[in-house]
Amino acid sequence: MIKKSLFALVILGLAVANAATSYKVLFSKDVTINGATLKAGEYKVQLSEGTATLKQGKTVVEAPVKLENNAEKFRTNGLKLTEGELDEIRIGGTHTRVVFDKPGVAKR
Repeated sequence: MIKKSLFALVILGLAVANAATSYKVLFSKDVTINGATLKAGEYKVQLSEGTATLKQGKTVVEAPVKLENNAEKFRTNGLKLTEGELDEIRIGGTHTRVVFDKPGVAKR
């Protein structure tokens, strides 16, 4: 019985570890991600297996991303934009930088 309980606990732990991670981010103005325009407002950002899914109500946009670690924790959420196109999200309270892949743009 103890072995079965321990096994179930390990499986549950693995399931939680593999679950998508989500955060909230606020856009103060409209932004574009892979050609889709998101209106200003608060969005839930889910990160899973190289993809970011941004949701607000019925609006859902998916985009390929790369997660990078920053040397220091970000104090607050931050955005990097180029001409209205979202380049990255810096997640406050973490070392995580979500970098959006741009189709047709050479990688650095």
